Amino acid sequence: MLKSGEKTAGEIGERFEATGATISHHLSVLKNAGLIMDEKKGKYIYYELNMTVFEEILSWITAFTGGDKNE
Repeated sequence: MLKSGEKTAGEIGERFEATGATISHHLSVLKNAGLIMDEKKGKYIYYELNMTVFEEILSWITAFTGGDKNE
């Protein structure tokens, strides 16, 4: 969901059959893992992907699989 841009917890929660507390818990876990970031704007907190983590993972996979012939 977040690959298309930042979203509030409410917008994320609309897509799942879960309580607000459950959505908040999962967002907290993702944030603590460094996979998402949050930013307070007015009365809402917006969540977005932490692309640096995904870029690091992709780089590692590429190196591991021999996709980068320069290394």
